[in-house]
Amino acid sequence: MTIEGTGILVVEDDVKIRKLIVLYLEKEGYEVYEAGDGEEALDAFKKYDPCLVILDLMLPKISGEEVCKSIRADLKEEIPIIMLTAKVEEHSRIEGLKSGADDYVTKPFSPGELVARVESILRRTGQRCSKLTYRGVTIKQLRGEVHYKGETIQLTQHEFRLLYFLMVHPNQILTREQIIDELYPNNEKAVTERSIDVHIGRLREKLMWDGDNELIETIRGMGYRFVAFQK
Repeated sequence: MTIEGTGILVVEDDVKIRKLIVLYLEKEGYEVYEAGDGEEALDAFKKYDPCLVILDLMLPKISGEEVCKSIRADLKEEIPIIMLTAKVEEHSRIEGLKSGADDYVTKPFSPGELVARVESILRRTGQRCSKLTYRGVTIKQLRGEVHYKGETIQLTQHEFRLLYFLMVHPNQILTREQIIDELYPNNEKAVTERSIDVHIGRLREKLMWDGDNELIETIRGMGYRFVAFQK
C-alpha cells in the first residue's frame, strides 16, 4: 500500500539551502521532491502531485511568481504554497501573496520554523489531496479522481463511493449490509444488496483484471474485499 498526499516539492536554486530544507523535512517523515529552477518546478509539480510547495521567489528560467501563478491558474490547483525570498520590502511580500502564495518566509530563516509552518498549513489543507494507491489503482477522494495504471477511469458517484470504501478497508471482507449502512446510512434511495452487486460488476469491468488476480474479490456467502496485495 502507498498512502500519498504528504509529498512536498522544494523549489530552490541554491543547492545548500535546498538540501537543508529537504533534510529537515525528511527528518519529520515527509516525502520530498526537488527542483532547481522554474521549468523543473512545473515539470515536477505535474509529475509528483505534491500536497505543498516551498517556492523560492528568485529562480532561473521562470520566476517563482510565475510558477506560483501557473500552479494557481493554468494548472487550476489549490495546493498550498510557501514563498521563500531574500527580499524584505513590504511590496515584495505583497506581490508574492498576490501571485497566490499562502505564506511568506524571508531569508535567512530557521529551518525548524519553516517545518512548523509546513505542519500548520498541512493541518488545515493537507487532506485535500490525500490519495490511496494499491496495485496500480489510485483514488483521490476529495478530487473525485480514479487512475488505473496511469489511465483515468470514469466512475459514477455510486461506483466511486463503493471503490473508496473498499480501498480504505484493504483485504477486509465487507458484507453488502455493511456497505449499504456506510454509504447510504439513511438509504434514501432504497439501495438493495442486488444494487451493490451491480455496482461491483461495473467496477470490475472498468478496472479489468490484474493478471490472474481479481482486484475486487467475491467471498461467497459473505461479501467483497479489495485485494490490496498480490496473492
